Amino acid sequence: MTSPLRVSLVQLGYADGESVADRTSRVSDLVRSVCSGSAGDAPHLVMLPELWPQSGFGYQLWDELAEPVDGPTAEAMSALARECGILLHAGSIVERLAEPGVEGKQLSNTSLVYAADGEQLAVYRKVHRFGFGAGEPLLMEAGEVIVGLTLPTGHHAALSTCYDLRFPELYRAQLDAGAEVFLVPAAWPAARVEAWSTLGRARAIENQAFLIAGNTAGTHARTPMGGRSQVVGPMGQVLAEAGTGEEILDVVIDLDEVAAAREAFPVLADRRL
Repeated sequence: MTSPLRVSLVQLGYADGESVADRTSRVSDLVRSVCSGSAGDAPHLVMLPELWPQSGFGYQLWDELAEPVDGPTAEAMSALARECGILLHAGSIVERLAEPGVEGKQLSNTSLVYAADGEQLAVYRKVHRFGFGAGEPLLMEAGEVIVGLTLPTGHHAALSTCYDLRFPELYRAQLDAGAEVFLVPAAWPAARVEAWSTLGRARAIENQAFLIAGNTAGTHARTPMGGRSQVVGPMGQVLAEAGTGEEILDVVIDLDEVAAAREAFPVLADRRL
């Protein structure tokens, strides 16, 4: 491989009743275990799921448990990235915004990414809010900005979250901004897990990009999670897929395959809209 990227997806399982502090400690230990092998086997990128500190469907606790982007969970994830020497996509948190947004709400579903030295590299606020008027739309501001970052290989990645997968125009915009990899943490329920798998593969195929999608396991707020985290290549090949329980999914990908796929099958050149 000319541009290998070693990826570990932490498909965290959790239930109600575990405190944010206890879950953060457990997550930190899981990430340390992933990174405890030899230097040649350690991951470059570790990704956690959506809203794992405050619970993906535990809406009633979000306001109480919300944190700023430099709060205790963020500090713990920054220290963990630095300790392990990894690029850490810390999933997302319920962020308490410094001031209300355009809709007057003060919460956001916010993804945080840290460099190997602990620096906060990227902050992405989820653009598409799930809930059909309840949950996220009722309680959270919508993000408005496309956010990307440079991976250790020099390739460009773009950030999105869970329900965003249903909106292909976001990924086209990310593609136009240079994306070669889509990073997608989620708390996608078991009831619609087939859509999770299919939509993720579609986003990879139609944009000839890698998709690295990490879901949640377990049951919280009476909602069983779907698991089945996956890594999909730029021609739609599923390179790795998790089961439904707590699991760490490890895979090595060659990011130069994106340019090769786009050259060998130049479908993107035929876009008219």
